[in-house]
Amino acid sequence: MATPLYPLTFSPLLKVRVWGGTRLATLGKSVAGPDPIGESWELVDLPEDQSVVDAGPLAGTRIGELVRERAPEILGPVPLDGGSFPALVKTIDAAQTLSVQVHPDAKTAGRLGGRPKSEAWYILDAQAGAVLHVGLRHGTTRDSYARAVGEGHVEELLVPLPVRRGDLVPVIPGTVHAIGGGVLLAEVQQPSDTTYRVYDWGRVGLDGKPRALHLEEALQSIHFGAPPPEPAPGEVDLGVFRLEVIELERGRPAALGGVGPRVVVGVEGESRVICGGEATAMPRGRVALVPHACASARLEADGPARALVTRFRAR
Repeated sequence: MATPLYPLTFSPLLKVRVWGGTRLATLGKSVAGPDPIGESWELVDLPEDQSVVDAGPLAGTRIGELVRERAPEILGPVPLDGGSFPALVKTIDAAQTLSVQVHPDAKTAGRLGGRPKSEAWYILDAQAGAVLHVGLRHGTTRDSYARAVGEGHVEELLVPLPVRRGDLVPVIPGTVHAIGGGVLLAEVQQPSDTTYRVYDWGRVGLDGKPRALHLEEALQSIHFGAPPPEPAPGEVDLGVFRLEVIELERGRPAALGGVGPRVVVGVEGESRVICGGEATAMPRGRVALVPHACASARLEADGPARALVTRFRAR
């Protein structure tokens, strides 16, 4: 008899990044060491990176194994995305500003051989004056953008978006963007690591060499003329998935509802996911995959708390 499913949490996969820092320690990540840690991959199902369950009877099991062997219980009517669980969830510490980059939409990814990537950011913390660079200034064309990249002043074309703790920002494919220094955030994205880097602020990588740029692929991917995104009031629908910020108080549980898997990120205070009489603690920065089989799952808290919940489009 198969082990009954429950809210699944995973061991974080820490990623060294030249722009990273140490603030992921505030989310309970072990970042001690000489290298800057920029990302903690909390839930990932890619061939080269696999999340591993860290608690309960299924501890030690890879996410890919679970979603393929027990798809009806975990996914329900929600399909895989390119053969993978339909989201990749990260927490990101941008001690320095990230490279200016863009991700392709499905049509462009198919033509260039990559994978599409829609994403959204929840701002966990932001230093005074911190910004996101999202979108291009009105009137920017393919030619003027390519010229600015070649002349080394692409930052003049970027739209700065001041952010503060609690903002939720959508980033659709084709949007030029860079996370600014001083921002700590949670990212929910399609399961893709296709990134076309077009500008890196004159920085070199940890090996002392300039990092690769992908100008031609980026120019084919950018949606010139699209308006820059703005923070959303607690909910973002990117088509492939929908994110919602859930506010919790003592004695006011929130049903997770819906069909298919739900991904919960603890973003403020401490909440818990209840499923089948079992409680899974959700401190700030923890991620849980609530399987389709946990139909009656709910969120609870003993005081003010907040969780970010992602739901997926069914077939």
